[in-house]
Amino acid sequence: MTRARIVAGALLGLAAVSLGAGIWVYRRLHPPQAAQVLRVSGNIEAHESLLSFNVVQSRIVDLPFDEGEWVKRGTLIARVDDSDYRQQVRIAQAAVAVRERSLAVARRNVEAARRVVSSDRADLAYRTVNYRRLERLVPKGAASRDSRDLARTALRQALAALERDQALFAVAQRNVALAEANVRDAQAALKLSRIIEGYTTLRAPFNGVIMVREAELGEVVGPGTPIVTLGDLSHVWMRAYVNEPDLGRVHLGEQALVTTDNRPGERFRGRVSFIAENAEFTPKTVETYAQRVTLVYRIRIDINNRNHELVPGMPVDARIKLAPVPPP
Repeated sequence: MTRARIVAGALLGLAAVSLGAGIWVYRRLHPPQAAQVLRVSGNIEAHESLLSFNVVQSRIVDLPFDEGEWVKRGTLIARVDDSDYRQQVRIAQAAVAVRERSLAVARRNVEAARRVVSSDRADLAYRTVNYRRLERLVPKGAASRDSRDLARTALRQALAALERDQALFAVAQRNVALAEANVRDAQAALKLSRIIEGYTTLRAPFNGVIMVREAELGEVVGPGTPIVTLGDLSHVWMRAYVNEPDLGRVHLGEQALVTTDNRPGERFRGRVSFIAENAEFTPKTVETYAQRVTLVYRIRIDINNRNHELVPGMPVDARIKLAPVPPP
C-alpha cells in the first residue's frame, strides 16, 4: 500500500512538472498581448488671454460681463471714461485746420511770387530791347549817350529785381513744402489721438468665456492693468501623463476618445499633439514618497470642442489606441 502511494505521488509530481513545462513552452511560443488601449486621466486646458487697456489711464465706466459669461469676438468687454481723450482729438483736429490754412496761404504766396517773377522777366526783356536799340542809335547820333546810360541802368535794375523775386519765389516754394510737412505732422498727431481714444474701449479678440474678472466698475486702471481673463474654448486640450513602459507605444497623431463624468455617454474625438521629451514627477497635490519617485511623461491631446461643452479645469478621461508590440 505504501509503495502504491509512493508511485502515485511520483506520477502526480511528474504530471505537474510536465504541465508546468507545457505552460512555459506555450507562453514562450504565444506571449500575452499587451493591452491595445491606454486609459489616461487629466484635466481640460484652454488658450487664455489676459485682457488689459493699452496706453490709457482712466476710470472704468462700463463693465457689462461677469465670470462665466460668453462673449463673441468684437464684443465690448470694458470701457473707461474717455472725456480727456476726446478733448485731445478735438485739439488735434483744430491743429490740422490751422496747418491747412497756413498751407493755403503759402500756396497763394507761391502763386503771387510766380506772377511777380513773370512780370520781372517781361520788364527785363523790354529793358534789354530798349538798351540794345539805343546802343545802335548812339553811334549814328540818333540818340544821346545819357539816354543810353539810363537804359543800361534800368536794365541792370530789372535784372536785379528778377534775381530778387526769383529768390523770394524759391523761399515761397520752401514755405509750401514746410507747410505741407506741418499738415502731415498734424494729421499724424490726429490719427494717434484717435487711436489712443480707441484704446478707451476693450473688446474681445475672439469668441470665448470670461474666466476671471480682475477689475470692478469705477476702478481707476492704467496701462497693463488686468481687466478680464478670456478663455478660447474653440481650442482646448487635455493634459495627461503616461508611464515610461507605455511611452514607446504612444505616437504623435494617435487618435483618442475623451469622456467626462459631466456628460456620460458622450465621446469627444481628439489626437495626441505633444509628447514631452523629459520625464517628471507624478503631479499630485498630496503624494507619498513612493508616488513621488514615480516618473511619468506629459502628453497633450487636442480635442474637438465644437459646441464648447468642455471647459478649463474639467476632469476627463481618454482612451488612446496604442501601437501593437512587435514580436520578440
